[in-house]
Amino acid sequence: MSRAAPAVIEFTAAEVRSDSGPELILGPITLTLAERRVSVIGANGSGKSTLLRLVNGLREPTDGAVTVLGSDTRSEGRAVRRLVGFVFTDPLSQLVMPTGREDVELSLRARRLPARERRRRAEEVLDRFGVGHLADRSIYDLSGGERQILALAVVLAVDPRVLVADEPTTLLDLRNDARVRSLIGRLDQQVVFTTHNLEFALEADRTLVIDRGRVVFDGVPAEAVAHYRALAARSAEDQRSHSPEPR
Repeated sequence: MSRAAPAVIEFTAAEVRSDSGPELILGPITLTLAERRVSVIGANGSGKSTLLRLVNGLREPTDGAVTVLGSDTRSEGRAVRRLVGFVFTDPLSQLVMPTGREDVELSLRARRLPARERRRRAEEVLDRFGVGHLADRSIYDLSGGERQILALAVVLAVDPRVLVADEPTTLLDLRNDARVRSLIGRLDQQVVFTTHNLEFALEADRTLVIDRGRVVFDGVPAEAVAHYRALAARSAEDQRSHSPEPR
């Protein structure tokens, strides 16, 4: 089966400023994301999550614009949210029903399907992601990896064109990290994800390095990771040089 062409995400002089003042949190950013897999790396607080939230309108640009397949996130937010699914770091912030089956059925309500059809489609989705046997178990009885896969199933049940994932493997052990990475790698959707796992970042087609709210490198994943390592090393050296001498 041939895959759909990746979506096109456009940032045009996009900036995000603090809600409480003029402080610039992110930007200005002007770039086009058309690759199937885009990873975003950088230190905590660098602006990675803010960039991802711009893609589906969870955060609107203070200045400039962000569009997905031509739909503006500020003026056409509903259309954008139909195109872009968002997966959070902690699946418990996304799974709102007692069981996975109920969460997927809730997601499918947007399609206005009869209850029986929602149930059938939910079972298909859960089986496709290999968690059909967990459909009726409490989400609190599941492992972190099982919850994250269920969260992915919930978001992907309505077939968005783009999946945005904010550090989807951060809370997982090595086995479940590998499961989620493998699942994301097989998806038809364009995927934009943040990660602290540099091996995961290397699995993308393109990598952005964010530092202090700016895109400081944009290109081949291996080169981006090398740039980020050098940046982190310089930052650590600067901290050591400014630390007071022990008495």
